[in-house]
Amino acid sequence: MGKIIAIGGGELKDLDTFSIDEEVIRLTGKKNPKALFIPTASKDAEGYWETFKQVYGNRLGCKTDVLRLVNETPSLKEIKEKIFGSDLIYVGGGNTLEMLEIWRKHGVDEVLKKAYERGIVLSGLSAGAICWFRYGCSDSPRFANATDASFVRINGLGLVNLTMSPHHIREQHRDNGLTEIMKTTPGVGIGLDDNCALEIVNGTYRFIGSKAGAGAKRVYYKNYKPVVERMRVNENYFLLDRLVKKQ
Repeated sequence: MGKIIAIGGGELKDLDTFSIDEEVIRLTGKKNPKALFIPTASKDAEGYWETFKQVYGNRLGCKTDVLRLVNETPSLKEIKEKIFGSDLIYVGGGNTLEMLEIWRKHGVDEVLKKAYERGIVLSGLSAGAICWFRYGCSDSPRFANATDASFVRINGLGLVNLTMSPHHIREQHRDNGLTEIMKTTPGVGIGLDDNCALEIVNGTYRFIGSKAGAGAKRVYYKNYKPVVERMRVNENYFLLDRLVKKQ
């Protein structure tokens, strides 16, 4: 069992998710952890990396590093050294589908699975939230066509048997998108609001938030009808099986 903090959305540079970011640090058990930023989904955007250094480095006291896979071609040995040498991984937002294709090409997906088993904290926002789960509800088609508002189901790393969908509340059409995807997807889907995160620790879970009112939705089908449950931020942890299994 491992540790994941999947963040539904919010602007890192504006400190929207700062209390969630503090929880990412806390889970490492270290005052000045080594934090690795993976910006594949944003095509290794340099500005995103600068923001991460400012927040996780200057404000939160981490020793920061970056793994570039678009503008650089590191060897598998270098990839393993960076990932296994970190206390936490933070995956930035962007094009989830393209990111996962690049990861699989370089073997990053398998290295991250081993990092999870080793207890390295896995975190990220938007695409960086989707990637850890069995499936994701993604708007990746819009990166090829800005007018395409459709959603697709993508295969994530499968560390947790859920379908993940970010940016609910801010982008309300995602509610319908997730419900539609779950018609033909086994199990349970989670729709995270911006400024809300699903925290998973060794077989338990809770929802945490950085702004009042942030929460999540739990969606699944029962007798061919959608069941939608509002999930609220809670200080207590619950067994992950309660979230994953249909009621």
